[in-house]
Amino acid sequence: QVQLVESGGGLVQAGASLTLSCAASGGTLSGYSMGWFRQAPGEGREFVASISRSGGGTNYADSVKGRFTISRDGAKNTVYLRMNTLKPEDTAVYFCAAKPFGTISSTSGYRYWGQGTQVTVSS
Repeated sequence: QVQLVESGGGLVQAGASLTLSCAASGGTLSGYSMGWFRQAPGEGREFVASISRSGGGTNYADSVKGRFTISRDGAKNTVYLRMNTLKPEDTAVYFCAAKPFGTISSTSGYRYWGQGTQVTVSS
């Protein structure tokens, strides 16, 4: 069973950038589509971005399209989320997740989840 650990969160001002990392242990991520989700205080968990097993396909929520970039490094067994032009409404706990079956056209089916990393954007 793969274990996922996120890092890279923090407190930044609006307009700044952050890169989140999701490192895996206990297995290779090559067989999984990967996704990033976030949960703001008092809100449900929402989809942010996903990347296919090959890395050739990506999908983004409309709210982050053009600002966030998801990528993966097979050699490092790690997935990244580069976040530019951060806004206060991006404040949330960010989770990465692994999906063993299906395509990234669906935001469901994620089986393994990390514990999350806090991102706080001040205005």
